[in-house]
Amino acid sequence: MSTALGTPTLEDTYAQAVPDLVVPWAAAPVRDPQVVVLDEELAAELGLDPETLRTSGLLVGRVPEGVRTVAQAYSGHQFGMFQPRLGDGRAVLLGEIVAPDGTRHDLHLKGSGRTPFARGGDGKAALGPMLREYAMGAAMHALGVPTSRGLAVSTTGEKVDRDGGALPGAILARVASSHLRVGTFQYAAAHEEPTPVRALADHAIARHYPHAADADEPYLELYRCVVDAQASLVAQWLLVGFVHGVMNTDNTTISGETIDYGPCAFIDGYDPTTVFSSIDHAGRYAFGHQPMIARWNLARLGECLLPLIDADSDTAIEKATTVVQSFTQSYDGYFADGMAAKIGLAEPDYQLIADLLALLGTEKTDWTTFFRALSQGTARDLFLDREAFDSWAARRDALTDPAAVAAMDRVNPVYIPRNHLVDEALTAAEAGDLAPFHELLDVVRRPFDERPGLERWTEPGTGPFVTYCGT
Repeated sequence: MSTALGTPTLEDTYAQAVPDLVVPWAAAPVRDPQVVVLDEELAAELGLDPETLRTSGLLVGRVPEGVRTVAQAYSGHQFGMFQPRLGDGRAVLLGEIVAPDGTRHDLHLKGSGRTPFARGGDGKAALGPMLREYAMGAAMHALGVPTSRGLAVSTTGEKVDRDGGALPGAILARVASSHLRVGTFQYAAAHEEPTPVRALADHAIARHYPHAADADEPYLELYRCVVDAQASLVAQWLLVGFVHGVMNTDNTTISGETIDYGPCAFIDGYDPTTVFSSIDHAGRYAFGHQPMIARWNLARLGECLLPLIDADSDTAIEKATTVVQSFTQSYDGYFADGMAAKIGLAEPDYQLIADLLALLGTEKTDWTTFFRALSQGTARDLFLDREAFDSWAARRDALTDPAAVAAMDRVNPVYIPRNHLVDEALTAAEAGDLAPFHELLDVVRRPFDERPGLERWTEPGTGPFVTYCGT
């Protein structure tokens, strides 16, 4: 089904392909919606008119007659514990938009009220967490990291009760190439026979990896593609110092995009054990653990695909194991290539990179500041043990490539969403002052361009920093 919006249409190929994995559901009525922030550039990419978006009510779930909105079902391992029934507890999928360039995107609401998958919450969202996801998506997009993106945040005219008291309610309208997750496959595998898993896999292939349909083993090729996409994604997270904070299987996408920004943050000083999330007491999703967790999550996807990979279970396990084991080599390659670009090498030198990480870890050097300073010749000043840095720098200088050195400022940002300044902006927004939030957006949307007056955005915070999921 597709229904005209006066711009592109909303389609529902996912709901048609796997009807057992969705529940028809509408967003809760909103009393007084007000668009707080709208990404007009993204709207243009989608072929949508910003002024129509501001007034039509689409951004809070008011869809034209005939459009079928749904809540999506999925399972997931949450902190290693399997939950067979999760799903969109406070979200609805409005449909899919085919942009003028032919690409297909989900339009999805978050904070739009309770659904049948709600697990005790009120289904609503507060303004601060929705603005956080909007800003983080904008930052990651500007950094070149695959991500879902916030199209808009709208207040609802209601208050929601949270630990901090009554807060302004809000809805995030976000865009992603899809919301297919490892957890989606887990739900299909746990609740149905292999046929729905096959339908889901066929849809994933058509949506994201159409070349796999022509492979000798299409479902094994699908698995290879997802493993490689996630290896690339997680490498990019570490290269920019990003900590997702809640890498459950239901937050691991088939597309290889970052999704569900909750207790996420960027590291200041380099420390692989860094944890920001208030609920990650054991450090399962620490900064340096993210590659290992991604591989673990992908192994769970492989388990779901086994009946499709081969009729003989032993053969299927052997083939899937080979694929998931390839994650480590792929990740190492992506990370090493990225690090080579960050330090001005045409090709990676694994030992040089390992020694740099050890040096940065010893002194907890600010991750973002170091790489930018390296291209400007001022990195030495960041170290107490300057002899150790000099020794490393002499080895690096002997290997540098002029073209790679010239390109360093295009891969090493000046600005990231500094955690304390993000919180400052969100607190002000919840109190009615959006100026700091707009400054935040202006900074993170141009991360590689050094600009006067933004010096405080280059400074790390002081003391430990804690983030919360915001539900």
